Amino acid sequence: MFDDIRPYRDDEVVKVIESLINEKGLQASIASLKMPRLYQSLPALACSIVKWSLKFRAQKFHSIDEIQMEVAKYLHHLIKNSTAGFSFSGIDNFDNTKPALFISNHRDIVLDVALVNLALYKSGISTVEAAVGDNLLHQPWVADLMRINKSFIVKRSAESKRAMLNASKQLSAYIHDTVANRKQNIWIAQREGRAKDGIDKTNAALISMLLLNKDKQTPIADYLAELNIVPVSISYEFDPCDSDKAIELAEKEATGSYKKQEGEDLKSITQGLVGQKGRVHIEFCQPIIGDYADSKAIAAAIDKEIISNYKLYDSNLVAHAALNQQDTDNSMLAQLNKRMENLTAEQQHWLLTMYANPVIAKQTL
Repeated sequence: MFDDIRPYRDDEVVKVIESLINEKGLQASIASLKMPRLYQSLPALACSIVKWSLKFRAQKFHSIDEIQMEVAKYLHHLIKNSTAGFSFSGIDNFDNTKPALFISNHRDIVLDVALVNLALYKSGISTVEAAVGDNLLHQPWVADLMRINKSFIVKRSAESKRAMLNASKQLSAYIHDTVANRKQNIWIAQREGRAKDGIDKTNAALISMLLLNKDKQTPIADYLAELNIVPVSISYEFDPCDSDKAIELAEKEATGSYKKQEGEDLKSITQGLVGQKGRVHIEFCQPIIGDYADSKAIAAAIDKEIISNYKLYDSNLVAHAALNQQDTDNSMLAQLNKRMENLTAEQQHWLLTMYANPVIAKQTL
């Protein structure tokens, strides 16, 4: 029932890894990133080196947990080199002996869920199965790479309304079965696509999808108790992709649309991972329990938790002050100006706006 979307299991690891090692697209992607000069001049040699390296390193992987342990090592290294400190709190806000459906704001394609996982891992709690949209999985091997690291597929490219409804029903059933029956934590973003403008708002359609699997006789309160929704608020002092997001937002404002360049998602993933983020904080919020009228009411409750627990940094406060022409911290303003030096006036306005919007959201709670 779920074989086309579920993560891979331990008994599938060796076969999938073998397939990935022989995948030319993966070899080329790693070679171009790790040894760009050699790849440019001698691509076949560079890919051969990558294949040999993957084969050597992959010998120790026979289970999903072993892969996750390796990912955790990489994350520790990444946090050390690309942040000015990572903190988390709120683990005591929910019963972590029960599986949960974590719903977080969405700022970074890969890092959001990776940081949630790191916080859980450090707290001795089982890591999540993570939702990933098929719009990011342009090649089958990319899907394999995600599914071998506890990701499940969200079908967003169905061609008809009927196909989309069937995909939504399958996803709803999968999420409920995973949390309520298989007792496995899940993570999903509060909306499709990153909040490029800094406005963290849960899409009510996401909640409607979660409720598709609920039968008519089951009260919403009972179904929410089974899903155990725990909102998560993720705060970045700086966004490594802020300039790119500002350019996109300005173009959308000017022309009404924005067309992604080839490889833009991969660039955003890489930049989000390795770019400097300043301080990063994750807050696990109070679970969403009780009786709600509908999906919109549940989405609003999630928003309230995420916004009220969002950690404001000087980057947010100074950007808000600058937009309102108020006196502010000159050292932080200088840092923001440095990030904007190659942007037009319209793009600069959008960059400041994305940092200021969390301040506005808190003021209007």
